[in-house]
Amino acid sequence: MTDTLKILSGNANIPLAKAICQYAGVKLGECEIVKFSNENLKVKICDSVRGQDVFIVQPSCPPVNEGIIELLIMIDAAKHASAGRITAVVPYFPYVRSDKKDEPRISITARLMADLLQTAGADRVMTMNLHSPQIAGFFRIPVDHLLAGRILCEHFKKCGTENTVVVAPDAGSAKRAGAYAVRLGLPLAILDKRRHDDTESPAIQNVIGDVKGKRALIFDDEIATGGSILEVVKALDNLGVTEISACCVHAVLSANAPERLRNSSLNQFVVTDSVFIPEEKKFDKMTVISVAEMFAKAIMYTNRGTSISGLYNGY
Repeated sequence: MTDTLKILSGNANIPLAKAICQYAGVKLGECEIVKFSNENLKVKICDSVRGQDVFIVQPSCPPVNEGIIELLIMIDAAKHASAGRITAVVPYFPYVRSDKKDEPRISITARLMADLLQTAGADRVMTMNLHSPQIAGFFRIPVDHLLAGRILCEHFKKCGTENTVVVAPDAGSAKRAGAYAVRLGLPLAILDKRRHDDTESPAIQNVIGDVKGKRALIFDDEIATGGSILEVVKALDNLGVTEISACCVHAVLSANAPERLRNSSLNQFVVTDSVFIPEEKKFDKMTVISVAEMFAKAIMYTNRGTSISGLYNGY
């Protein structure tokens, strides 16, 4: 079926799309995306996609809202060009944190994004490490929810995990952190983190588990301003850890997060390329691990009609 496979990309993360194509052994399809003076977008797919199995790669990267519209237009263009099947490959799903109605008169925006993708014409969605796995239930089309835990754990196994404890930043992430701990064969500690407002700077109240004199390993699904992870690092410093490593799947790194992380006591910061990270946001403590091979396998298996359940293992 690979002769029917077509991979396209919006502007959000072209290097990831090219790396996926390299692993999949196909050429990245050519598109023209024009932004007019009135900020309207025009998308033209330059290759024929009639009857093709089309995968459109577009994670949620700045400018986020423009990227969403770009993806919706690309899906619509492929639909009206008679594509056989359209899969939206969205490694970092837009508005993923707006997944519940926890205040009066607000939108469950992640559900709205699901509705928009389906209305535009997507037949399935492929994503990675949703903030809440239940978001997949917002769709009435198939959703492939890939998990980066395996490749992150493999990295730390190579680095060595002697005298290390996995730390969950809060009770809500304890299950996910526990899965990482089991995969690495390490103990688990949980921080009691309380968030009282929308400032993204929660306070650490207590710790469950033994961390003193140990190397701490923090897993998180997303880091935006860095306020949350830096509070965890500060708390662990006060608790007497000897070394702190942190990793996240989606390195949004907004505002001055790179500078704050660079100047912190973190010894190692590991992220994936699910979100495009420009050179000015990179720093010496950062290691970027690619998820391109995992997405390439998922795309090829889907195109061939074979199971991809093996790619779901891990967190």
